[in-house]
Amino acid sequence: MEFINGGVCAAKGFKAGGIHCGIRKNRTKRDLSLIVSEKRAAAAAVYTTNHVKGAPLTVTKNHLSDGYAKAVICNSGNANTCNANGVEIAEQTCSLLGAELNISPDDIVVASTGVIGQPLDITPIKNGIPSLVKSLSENGSENAAEGIMTTDTKVKEIAVSFKLGGKTCKIGGIAKGSGMIHPNMATMLVFITTDCAISPEMLKKALSTDIQNTFNMISIDGDTSTNDMVTVLANGMAENAEITADGEDFNIFMKALNTVNIYLCRRIAGDGEGATKLIECKVTGAETPDTAKTVAKSVVCSSLTKAAMFGADANWGRVLCAIGYSGAKVDVGKIDVSFKSSKGEIEVCKNGAGIPFSEEKAKEILLQDEIEIAVSLGSGEYSSTAWGCDLTYDYVKINGDYRT
Repeated sequence: MEFINGGVCAAKGFKAGGIHCGIRKNRTKRDLSLIVSEKRAAAAAVYTTNHVKGAPLTVTKNHLSDGYAKAVICNSGNANTCNANGVEIAEQTCSLLGAELNISPDDIVVASTGVIGQPLDITPIKNGIPSLVKSLSENGSENAAEGIMTTDTKVKEIAVSFKLGGKTCKIGGIAKGSGMIHPNMATMLVFITTDCAISPEMLKKALSTDIQNTFNMISIDGDTSTNDMVTVLANGMAENAEITADGEDFNIFMKALNTVNIYLCRRIAGDGEGATKLIECKVTGAETPDTAKTVAKSVVCSSLTKAAMFGADANWGRVLCAIGYSGAKVDVGKIDVSFKSSKGEIEVCKNGAGIPFSEEKAKEILLQDEIEIAVSLGSGEYSSTAWGCDLTYDYVKINGDYRT
């Protein structure tokens, strides 16, 4: 497997673009993005479990009921959620784009991100679609990634190539996500493309399986968004033998998908609203997979732990506290904790109790922008990783005046 350039345009037959159409007041920010496959593609998606869902999710789920799609359109600046005419706006967006691309509206994935509960005027989207289609390019992934950003500060895109039966396949993705992130299925908005030939059924299996260990293991602030969605399009243009069942080819595809998703997870977590640090909690020695996941997620969700990481304070007691209220069955007397970064590693807890350590060394380790919290439960063979970020003053500032 090899990391390559191109994002969602790396795979054969995909183009993308992004423009400012007028949804957002700042004309320097793109607010409408498009991804199009040359051929109709197998498609799969996962959606937020929040009972309050954005209208685009309802429309997209209906459009993907046959397992295929050809295009993805997404606006930023307005989530199109809790609007009386939200479904109508989402469907109209697909109809307008379908007419411009000369494809069925039912072959379009539609998504929105931004403020909840604000009316969305179709006019800027309607007026912008012709320019959006003209912006399509084999080098348009970054523009599309910019068009789906809200409070994000960094573009998030990745692509890798891999071999299947002598054929070179490529898979790439873009994502947005900075706040309101505590997924319980997927997270934020993630769009993935591949030229691998794989059936809709196996594509759905791959995605729904992988998110359990990737996107479901991120938390920024404990809030599950109304518009979370991860979508994968696979157009088969790599011309490998179609993956229709479990086996070596499916395992290779899963590894490639997992590589893309983990990269995007880390980028999303590291770009949390107001964040200065990526926090990665690696749990080992768990009795069950669920125990490992529960503990890892509880640690990265702990507001006190997140605040300690912001202050570069090796307050390991907050880690133990988070493990204790996680609900996981653990033997506290076997728990070890250490902190790691590019400046080294320091053990701070052994068998559930504090041990002497250098506060100066710990401070040096925790001042770095990527921190690993290593937790050994000492009770089994299972492990898990979760991603989060520190909790800073700027998080409150950003969300205190989010609408204004």
